[in-house]
Amino acid sequence: MQTLVKLSDIAREAYIYAGAGATVLRQMMHPGVGAGVAEHSVTLRDPLLRLRGTMDYIYVVTLGTDAERHMIAQKVNRAHVPVRAAHYNAFDPQLQLWVAATLYKGSIEIFELFNGALDEASRDLIYQQAAIYGTTLQVKPEMWPVDRAAFERYWQESLGSFRVTEPVRDYVQQLLTGGAAPWYIKMLMPLQRFVTIALLEPIVREQFGLPWSRRDEQRWQLLLRIARPVYRLTPAFIRRFPSRRHLQDWRNRHNGKTRASPS
Repeated sequence: MQTLVKLSDIAREAYIYAGAGATVLRQMMHPGVGAGVAEHSVTLRDPLLRLRGTMDYIYVVTLGTDAERHMIAQKVNRAHVPVRAAHYNAFDPQLQLWVAATLYKGSIEIFELFNGALDEASRDLIYQQAAIYGTTLQVKPEMWPVDRAAFERYWQESLGSFRVTEPVRDYVQQLLTGGAAPWYIKMLMPLQRFVTIALLEPIVREQFGLPWSRRDEQRWQLLLRIARPVYRLTPAFIRRFPSRRHLQDWRNRHNGKTRASPS
């Protein structure tokens, strides 16, 4: 019997961190999201705090209980209250739909990068499950494109219509250098920047002014030839340690507010 890959199977793996940068940049392609992040996010001042917040949401939504998902939604909603201006509002379901779309797209991409192509049944299942990234907040279930073909049309039309402004482009350039991150994080930024740019579609690179050469592509393929077998040979309990540790940390920080159950 065929074993289906689920969204939670992908979320448990440490390789999702490799795709985090590309997901953020795709999110910022949306004018409202880009402006909201550039004008309100603490990422440049405290990138580790921002990363923790993002991973809190991903892990709780995909691996947590219903009660925990309700709690993380309340927390995100409180954080979104001040994120608004004349041309954007963090509670706008269309903005949240785009963010959810980037999380789904990134999940599929990073899985196949390390494991090869998904079977069709798993693709359909993951797609259905990924709606939760948006419906946990203000996205209505009927807003999630009806199937993968409809999603692909939405994705391509969105990327083709977005235009990145100069302030958002400048913000991203700073973000890719690590902002005010500790020195040990900045040491890793050249690699993170390289992987982030490698994963982006050409249209996204162009909008953010991120160069990519034939030589870069050759280096990227070499890196993949090394990283894939190394990751596969790493025991599962090590690969999945970050997700277990992070979710347990979140539960410890919210001890007594909800009852945790095994994921």
